[in-house]
This record gives sequence, C-alpha cells and structure tokens, in this order.
Amino acid sequence: MSPPRYEFLDADMLSRLGSLPVESRTAMVGNVAGRHASPHRGSSVEFAEYRKYVPGDDIRRLDWKAYARSDRYYIKEFEADTNLRAYFVVDGSGSMLFAGKGEAKVAYARRIAASLSYLLVNQGDAAGVSICTEKLHLEVPPSRRPAHLQRIFDTLADLEPGGETGLVGALHQIAEKINQRAFVVILSDLFTDPAALSEALQHLRYRKHDISVFHLMDPQELHFDFERPHRFVDLEDGTALVAEPSLIAEEYQAALSEFMLSVRAKCHDATADYQLVSTDTPLEPLLREFLIHRIPKGK
Repeated sequence: MSPPRYEFLDADMLSRLGSLPVESRTAMVGNVAGRHASPHRGSSVEFAEYRKYVPGDDIRRLDWKAYARSDRYYIKEFEADTNLRAYFVVDGSGSMLFAGKGEAKVAYARRIAASLSYLLVNQGDAAGVSICTEKLHLEVPPSRRPAHLQRIFDTLADLEPGGETGLVGALHQIAEKINQRAFVVILSDLFTDPAALSEALQHLRYRKHDISVFHLMDPQELHFDFERPHRFVDLEDGTALVAEPSLIAEEYQAALSEFMLSVRAKCHDATADYQLVSTDTPLEPLLREFLIHRIPKGK
C-alpha cells in the first residue's frame, strides 16, 4: 500500500519504519484476530493456563494427559490475539500554532498522527483521530480500511487551531465513549490545569486504555532565548504582555520547570507513556525510538 501524497507524510521515512510494528503495552480488546495480546482466552498456539472443565466446554480442549495424572478433567487455555484500535487526540487550541525556532506544534502533531496512523493501518490495525478545541470535538472513528486513511489525512490537513484548549473534556468524552480497550495517543502542548489533566488521564487508565503522551514544545518555549523586549501574546485568549525577557527569564524558567515536573508526574501516575518533544527534533529517530520502546521484551 502506497501512502497518499500529503505534505506532512514522508513516504521514504514510512518505508524505513515499516519493518517496526506498532505494539500495545497492554492487552487489547478488538473485533478481529490480530497480533496484539487480548485479555480473553482463545485458541492460538501460545499456552496460558489450565482450568477445571465445566459442562458446556469444548471437549476437544480437554487435556487427557492431565486427566491421566489427576483423574480430573482440565481445559487448556491459550492466549488470544486481537487487533489494535488507536485514537490520536490532537490538541486544536490556538497555542498549537506557535512556531519559534521549530515548526508549528500543530504541524509536528499532524506529522506524528498521520505517520503512525499509516503504519497502524498498514499492519492491519485500526486508526482514528479526534480534534479537540474549546468548542469542537471532531472525531474520525477508527477503521482498518486503507481507504479510511484519506479521511484521517484530510481531517488533519484541514485542522486550523484556535481558541482555548478542550483537551481535558475531549479525553473524558473519549474515555466514556470507547467501550473496549484502545491505544490513545495524545498530541498537545498540555497547556491546561495539571490537576484536571490528571483526572482525565486517570479516567482513561480506569477504562484500561494504553496511553501515550507526546508533550510538544517549541525550543523558544523551553529555553526562552529572547534577546530584546517583546510583546508576548496568548494565542488562546488574545491577552498580551510587553516585557524585557532578561527581567522575567528566571521567573519564567522556574514556573515552566514546576509545570513540566507536574505534568510528567501526572502522566506517570496514570501509567501513561510520556515523551517531552521539542519541535526541532527530527521525526524519524523520534518515531523509531518510540516504536522500539513499545516492543515487548522477548519479541
């Protein structure tokens, strides 16, 4: 399958990454057979455990050797494999438009979501996308069909960030809406209340979803390397502040450090896979490391 031609897709990169699977860190519940572990028992070749026979069980799964040893009937249980359903949650707030010394955060998020969606569908799994702003939660439900990728890519291409973030509300909505375990990938600068974010992440964790967070930040947001007085504008609510960077740099870095530590801790508390990403980071090595890190040991 050849990827459609969109400016945020790199066909050569996708070809090189194609040998790496997109794995789930937890057991998934899908609707077809696949490569990912399921919490349910099935009939694959990997033995899981014995359990006592109860009327109605398939007698073909009786272990006669166990019966000969114990004079009791036991059923062989095997690990079932299923497919993976992924939801890419893209923050569509105004702050995602910021581009200082890196590309715009929304552009970087678009490339991650599109690339991983392609890799997932290419391996037979389902991908979907949710765009969240203060007033809009636009969702493209997950699908395994290759033709579905165009709908995902068109939705990402049409994304025009603006207003305040609706990330927390969207995560709660997704947690309630998804009845089966899924892979939820959050792409955001996380400019929201850490306590509220924590509640949303814990909601996803309670529903047993596998959570990955890409915390996207521009290099200038991280290093605050401005050299002359600037008019700083909040891209979400429009408020502005004129300041001499050298006079506020220390206070800014202290506040940023506190925010980053809090966000990282909230993600870890929810067993979310957290990555702080500067938007000047080359995408291919980032995705390669992400995919390798998710491959279970022993595979």
